[in-house]
Amino acid sequence: MPIISVTRFQADPADAEQVQARHAALVSAIRSVHPGLTEARLGRLDDETWVGVWRWDSAASLQAARQAAPGTPAAVAAFALARDVTAEDIEVLAEI
Repeated sequence: MPIISVTRFQADPADAEQVQARHAALVSAIRSVHPGLTEARLGRLDDETWVGVWRWDSAASLQAARQAAPGTPAAVAAFALARDVTAEDIEVLAEI
């Protein structure tokens, strides 16, 4: 069953370009090892509040990536710009 992971965080407005570049690098790095990441989006609610929405093919894929990603260069670089990080996982029950 697919899972959507929503990560919300704050970042300095001056780092907006770096946030986007590092998000793209993190997505590429994750996908190279974990093909279960089927979609990744990054949006901004205001100058400081960002939301990453990632779709996984299964909870197992998300779990494997969460175990492997911390400490990798791409993850360290991406999260170096983020503060007040929260995450929620949504089990997709229906797609209409």
